[in-house]
Amino acid sequence: MRASDFQSYEKTGWADNDGGHTDDIETAMPTDDTVRGVLHGSSSRKIRRLLRGSPRRQLVVIVLFIITVTYLFTSRKSITRPSSWTVPLLFDCPLTDRHIAPPPTPDKKGLSELWKTLRSLFDKGTPQGPELPFVDWRGTEDPPVEEMRTKVKISTSDTQAMRLLHEHVASGIPKYPNRLYSGRGIIMLAGGRYTEFGSTNLGMIRQTGSTLPVEVWMKDRSEARKGWCNEIRKDGMECRFLADYINMSDLKHPYQWKPFTMLLSSFEELLFLDADDMPMKNPDRVFDSAGYTEHGATLWPDYWHNTNSVWLPYIVGIEDEYSENLWTDRSVESGQMVWDKRRHWKSLCLATYYNYHGPKWYYTLLTQGWSGWGDKDTFPLALRASGESFHKVPHGVHTTFLDGTTQGVGMVQADPNDDENNMPLFLHANINKWSILDIMCKGCPHSLVTKGHKGALENPKSPLYPYLKEHKKIFSSDELTAAGLDPEPLMWKGMERFACRSVYANNQVCADTRQHMTKAFGFSFRAGRIATIAGYGDRVCVVNPTR
Repeated sequence: MRASDFQSYEKTGWADNDGGHTDDIETAMPTDDTVRGVLHGSSSRKIRRLLRGSPRRQLVVIVLFIITVTYLFTSRKSITRPSSWTVPLLFDCPLTDRHIAPPPTPDKKGLSELWKTLRSLFDKGTPQGPELPFVDWRGTEDPPVEEMRTKVKISTSDTQAMRLLHEHVASGIPKYPNRLYSGRGIIMLAGGRYTEFGSTNLGMIRQTGSTLPVEVWMKDRSEARKGWCNEIRKDGMECRFLADYINMSDLKHPYQWKPFTMLLSSFEELLFLDADDMPMKNPDRVFDSAGYTEHGATLWPDYWHNTNSVWLPYIVGIEDEYSENLWTDRSVESGQMVWDKRRHWKSLCLATYYNYHGPKWYYTLLTQGWSGWGDKDTFPLALRASGESFHKVPHGVHTTFLDGTTQGVGMVQADPNDDENNMPLFLHANINKWSILDIMCKGCPHSLVTKGHKGALENPKSPLYPYLKEHKKIFSSDELTAAGLDPEPLMWKGMERFACRSVYANNQVCADTRQHMTKAFGFSFRAGRIATIAGYGDRVCVVNPTR
């Protein structure tokens, strides 16, 4: 978002009317019980006293009330009048009338049967021979070639057995199940404290103008705080749980879960986002890129080259002997991926197979213990093993820094709609997580955070501490500003909603967040005027900075 694009007022909700800014105001709606309480509370007693007396007095009071209400809703150009007037609306800020369709209802039985079939196939394809556990061998640059040739030791007989098992799995993948998937959407893997990062991201998705439905995946229902899934539903978002389909004891490592969210999602075409990987402009555009239109899959590069075992290309059938060919290509950063299941069904199933057996075999074959041990490079490997084409964004990943320093805080990935110019689209906050509790928690009760946790606001050792104490902008935005983007104010808006108007709300965190937003960016907060008259001063509307 361009900072200059901000209007005077903006609603506190996530569903904006256009690509990142709006002229509307929204805040939490009072419930019917709340409204009845007002009508029977002190405010209603004042109204009844005003209406006592002659019919003429009553008429005058009613006319004045109507004039006042009309003025309050029309006196600012920035407020869009609602299409209909309801009793609860009179006690709140106007709502937008945009409705975002929810994700398709999943066929749980059909998806569970699909996994049952695939699991049987994958179990029969369990690699033989000694396991290949993770041995940390990471560095900041590409490793020496000579060491890569011999780092992971695997016998010729074991590689031949793995190749035969791989062929068996690849040939046994069932046909694409047409009836299980439909439409386009965004999926995100969250749960637990990742829901905090995800909440900021969900806010960015809607504030940048996306109208796609969203599925938020978690391990099981224990990872969803009571009421949170209901909160996001009105924004076209639904919670989904892997444990509804899978025995999670089969997937003990969280790195394994990503392809399963893709496999079990109700969408046929999907944009996958990590919980901390945020769009800086409307992400719906990724489905319109020439690369995706032609190939049906879009992947983004990581910092380093592939460091796979020389035997991996042979095992998956890419080569007929050991090979170093994959080393010339950069590895993949899977915080964001675009995937058409119909066109890339076989490769999605193979990626799921690699992750099912990832911690014991495939993750180490892919990295040999170098950086990136996990799911990320299983996807291009599966595409290559299936002989399926894909588009890899040609621009390398860029690091964004703390303002005024060379200390990295996140990764910037390019817009696939412009392969000629390196224009930013995604901000993967993989170093400093944009969780309101990680950043603004100060003396939070243990019910909110892990015992002993300190938020950056009260932790002098945190690199964010001086920026928060002095109420300064955190991100160095030279590169982003040059591209007409300034995501940080929108990120704070998402966190403000989480801190102030969600099941995670905390009064102190909310107050500290609003204070920082006011001093660092020029935001202000006010109660809706009618809400104030009715005694609802806590119904707050965000006033965007005008500078």
